[in-house]
Amino acid sequence: MDARRLLLVVTVAGLVALAGCSGAGGGAGGGADAGGDVPESRPLEGDGAGGSNGGEDGGGGAAEDAYTVTENGETVAAVAERQLIRTGDLRVTVDSFEEADAEARSIVEEYGGFVSDSTRETHERGDENYTVGSLTVRVPSEDFDAAMADLEALGTVERSTTESRDVTDRIADLEARLENRRAERDRLRELYEEANTTEDVLAVQSELADVQAEIERMETRLASLEERVALSTIRVELREEPPAPSAVSTAWYDTGVVTAFLESVRGLGTVLRAMVVGAAYAAPYVLAAGLPLVGVGFAVRRRLSRSNDEE
Repeated sequence: MDARRLLLVVTVAGLVALAGCSGAGGGAGGGADAGGDVPESRPLEGDGAGGSNGGEDGGGGAAEDAYTVTENGETVAAVAERQLIRTGDLRVTVDSFEEADAEARSIVEEYGGFVSDSTRETHERGDENYTVGSLTVRVPSEDFDAAMADLEALGTVERSTTESRDVTDRIADLEARLENRRAERDRLRELYEEANTTEDVLAVQSELADVQAEIERMETRLASLEERVALSTIRVELREEPPAPSAVSTAWYDTGVVTAFLESVRGLGTVLRAMVVGAAYAAPYVLAAGLPLVGVGFAVRRRLSRSNDEE
């Protein structure tokens, strides 16, 4: 029984080590395995720029990266699909925020997208109001360029930026590691079924739980990347033009008689109120300084009066 348990532990350790080696070699060997009997491949000249241009010219999150392979002495073209996360940022000045906001939402719906976040603020300048706000929208990656163009047409574009991030290698690496971990999970399940003792069951069960947790984490990361590739993000800031400040001034002699009288009364009231408030502020200082002076004056007067009586 001890020999069997020792063999089981050694087997589990071997599976873990094998999975690590397979994960490291999965990404490098994936291209050769997928290619079948292709003996040699090399990138085309200018291949590095090819991926970037594919992201800009093609509207989707997947661009085509061209390269050549040699097969049976003949050179043929091959195409690798690049996985791109595309984002855009717009600032547009519009005549009416309400109309532009409704039109932007309609554009997004036409492309099968949705609005994930939105903000709106109303500001005052003089007697007029103006509104600014933003929308964060998600649209299918293949419609990214078309959606950007339609949103730019809402008004005067103040800022327009786009960004593409290539995550092809990350996705390929996650897929290879997931395949290896799932194969490891299947082998551990077989060992779990064959375990005969409680110690063997617990040992395999613990390792199986760790592998399953790692699989779930990698599946979550892979799903997030694929979702961001499939749906591009565009942030649109919509701003109404702020009204110009009023520069109209009226000469004092053009003011009406009644208006002038009322303004004068309000000014007098303001002056009287200011005097009362000033007196209230000054009263403590007057009392603090005046009482000693009154006492001194009273003492001097009394002394002078006494001197006069003696004479």
